Amino acid sequence: MKARARGWAIVGALVAAAAVVGCGASQPTKATNDSAPGPAADGGRADLAAAPPNAANPQPGNVAPAQYRRDDRSIVYTGDISVRVKDVTKAAADAIGYVESAGGFAAGDKRSSGDSNEEAHLTLRVPAARFSSTVDFLGKLGTEESRGFNADDVTDQVVDLDAQIASQQASVDRTRALLARAQTVAEIVSIEGELAKRESALATLQARKAKLADLAALSTITAHLLGPGAATVAPADAGPSFLSGLKAGWHGFLGTLSVLLTALGFLLPFAALLALPTAVVWWLLRRRRRVAAGA
Repeated sequence: MKARARGWAIVGALVAAAAVVGCGASQPTKATNDSAPGPAADGGRADLAAAPPNAANPQPGNVAPAQYRRDDRSIVYTGDISVRVKDVTKAAADAIGYVESAGGFAAGDKRSSGDSNEEAHLTLRVPAARFSSTVDFLGKLGTEESRGFNADDVTDQVVDLDAQIASQQASVDRTRALLARAQTVAEIVSIEGELAKRESALATLQARKAKLADLAALSTITAHLLGPGAATVAPADAGPSFLSGLKAGWHGFLGTLSVLLTALGFLLPFAALLALPTAVVWWLLRRRRRVAAGA
């Protein structure tokens, strides 16, 4: 009995020692992982935050200032800038080259030729992190005359679209399951029609989300590069004026008139169709009255 008790005591001591060794071996590993996070842990944000932009000499590798960065949010940046330059062709080439080196592209390029009246109106798409440095670069191509920028937070729209997409996807999956269990041709045709409607609605939601993602990932900057004699371009966010109000009212009047004419054209065939029986009834009533008056 004593030998058996001694054996169980030895086994228990060995188990306890193994448990202590296991805990001691696992503890340093956890501490090492927690104390040294890598780029994968923070998504590279530490590197971005540690690299301040060079406002005096912006380069494509610079990141946007803190006021243009919003972690974990979807923000759409749009900008409009007018710059007076000596050589419009060279300035436009420099602007497009800078944007391309920053990972963007020129989405629009409209120019008018002339001696000193030459103009170039560029629509530039740049990564959101390069928004501020690109604007600074464009402003230094010549003499900056005006600029205006907007930052629209679309995070709520993205979250709402995600919920709608998930719900619509579940609806599509349920409809497909019903289609797989359909027995008759009538059931198959009916369910296929419903499935097409739900898949179309799902595709629309996904397209809207993709559009928001594109706008948030690539900011839009409209650059007006003006020659020495070109007319000044009004800022994009200029306030309302009498002429703008008059123009809006005229367009509204034309729109209302168009709607009225469309409605009249729609009702005209029905009016022509009803005119003949109405004329016959009126003639019969008039004849009856004459006969009654003669009697």
